[in-house]
Amino acid sequence: MIRRNFLVALAMVLPVVLVSVVGIGGYLTFTKATVDTVAKADAIIVLGGEHDGREAYGVSLAEQGVADTVVLSDPYGKSDAVMKKYCDTSTATYTVLCEKPDPSTTRGEAIFTQQLAQERGWTHVVVISWRYHLPRARHIFAQCFDGQVTMEAVPRTYNFSLVYWEYTYLYQLGGFAKAAVQGDCQNLR
Repeated sequence: MIRRNFLVALAMVLPVVLVSVVGIGGYLTFTKATVDTVAKADAIIVLGGEHDGREAYGVSLAEQGVADTVVLSDPYGKSDAVMKKYCDTSTATYTVLCEKPDPSTTRGEAIFTQQLAQERGWTHVVVISWRYHLPRARHIFAQCFDGQVTMEAVPRTYNFSLVYWEYTYLYQLGGFAKAAVQGDCQNLR
């Protein structure tokens, strides 16, 4: 009877503890992720995701002189109106490149960044994504890109429910596990 009561209590308490650990750890690791100070770089890399202002932000950094090249990850397809708008915005002061990642993941984006860096002699890039994605993106870029990476968050707020935040943290943790299994992109360096 005591053992049964212990197992019932454990079955009730363990999920609460796990959800709390993921929630608190995720908040500290992902929601409050470190953002680097933006400095002059060779290129600005805008990772794919929502069209949440990231493309405009990357272009605005180029207009401010942070870099003379903006690379927009373009996994969306030819009919995407936002990408059509930004992929045709090269000017005399900066160039916009639209690249399809292969695979269509953060790893694919890090791979095309390394390839472009080798072709163009880049040693420093600014990477733009969601704030909560920056720790994982930093890890993946460290696996696949030889140069210096400055991580910058899309300037926005996230009005997620607690359940959606929990899902987001679990998704990011799963992405870290996948990156650990995949390892470095040694064949690209």
